[in-house]
Amino acid sequence: MQSVINNMLSKFSIKNTEDTINALREIIQQIALAGLWRSKFFEYAAFYGGTALRLFYGLDRFSEDIDFSLLKPMQKFSFDKYIESIKRELQSYGFVVETKLSNKKFDTPIKTGVVKTNTHNLLLTIKTESNIIHSVPHNQSLKIKIEVDTLPALGFSTEIKYLLQPIPFPARIFSLPDLFAGKMHAILCRNWNHRVKGRDWYDFVWYVTYHPELNLEYLTAKMHQSGHLADNESINKQKFFEYLNSTIQRLDITQAKKDIQNFIKDAEALSVWSKDFFSAIAQRIVFL
Repeated sequence: MQSVINNMLSKFSIKNTEDTINALREIIQQIALAGLWRSKFFEYAAFYGGTALRLFYGLDRFSEDIDFSLLKPMQKFSFDKYIESIKRELQSYGFVVETKLSNKKFDTPIKTGVVKTNTHNLLLTIKTESNIIHSVPHNQSLKIKIEVDTLPALGFSTEIKYLLQPIPFPARIFSLPDLFAGKMHAILCRNWNHRVKGRDWYDFVWYVTYHPELNLEYLTAKMHQSGHLADNESINKQKFFEYLNSTIQRLDITQAKKDIQNFIKDAEALSVWSKDFFSAIAQRIVFL
């Protein structure tokens, strides 16, 4: 299986330690998806979020975690057998990994699993250049969080798309207008007590540049579910821009840039970022 991993690595432009770790994280993500497909997970769930956007739609930034939504609410859904399938798949390619499910203090509809491996040992296994191996502490871990929403807002559509590595396999993915709606829900409704997510704003620029169609009906359903919109309210174009402009005015541009820098190749692309910039490009959104 070493040749498969080397072939996957050859697709990346690797110049330093950070590039190597990002590439390995993405390879683990792809193998994890193959394991989920093998366990028939995509009969019940669909892939969404930044990693889905990168792997299937060409987003030019790296992403850390993998996120899924069940196709319909299922309170008793168990992720146990699927996390085990991910572990088996990674082991079949020579990865030494630990997997576990998160035991949260409070019951939530989000089921969370973690895949963890020792970064230093992983670099040794794939015979990385010695200078990169020595730059990584022996106890450093590479972790990937996997989340499944078992009580999703409904109104989204999906499509089947294909990855060709590590083997050709299909996966069920949110459609782009619904992915954009999910991203806008994160931007408009994320808890501002946490750090600014520059990755959200990078994705926002990508959407309005390449795929500006946004499903307002699904965004409304998401905001109803999260309590950011009353049940008798809906989002129209005017109200959307009121929410967005208020969010932009509260945005810490410096912190947003800092959050995204390690996940992109060209930090110069961030030089144009400003509140005026985000307000201006938002006018390109096409509402469905």
